[in-house]
Amino acid sequence: MDRKRLQLLLEIAILGAISFILDKIGFTMPQGGSVTLSMLPIVVMAFRWGIVGGMLTGLVSGLLQLMMGGYVLNVIQAALDYFVAYTLVGVAGVTLAWLLSGKAKGDKGSMVVAIVVGTVIGGLLRFGIHFIGGIVFFASYAPVGQPVWLYSLVYNASYMIPAIILSAIVASILFTTAPRLLERK
Repeated sequence: MDRKRLQLLLEIAILGAISFILDKIGFTMPQGGSVTLSMLPIVVMAFRWGIVGGMLTGLVSGLLQLMMGGYVLNVIQAALDYFVAYTLVGVAGVTLAWLLSGKAKGDKGSMVVAIVVGTVIGGLLRFGIHFIGGIVFFASYAPVGQPVWLYSLVYNASYMIPAIILSAIVASILFTTAPRLLERK
């Protein structure tokens, strides 16, 4: 196995585990979900290795969360809430070229915008999966008379929006103060 591939696999395993640990530290919602930095390691991998590295890290994180006490109603719900939702956070790497361009120019403002846009894209994809899951699998939690879609939207936004903002801020600080993290040696 070549050195680059081994480095990628090691970083996926380590940052996937860190994502799992960070998911346990934060504000937990009564019916699932939490405001944590669990997306940060996935976003870091997406900005270091691109979409594939980020998505594989998200998959590892989701797998660990499911195996270590995830809430399971059925196979489809488990796949959506853990595998698909966390894997899609890795799409944050879609702005990697923009981020690297900003780094090459020494333009921290451009770097921050690329990081924030990428993190928001990945976070909103995860939010979308949880929103759909809330409608399909957790409709019984909606208050009587309230549309299920509105309940799912508000409930999932109450923890996902702060988590996205928190991850974007920390990732921006991390990569602008230590841009060498974008280098894979």
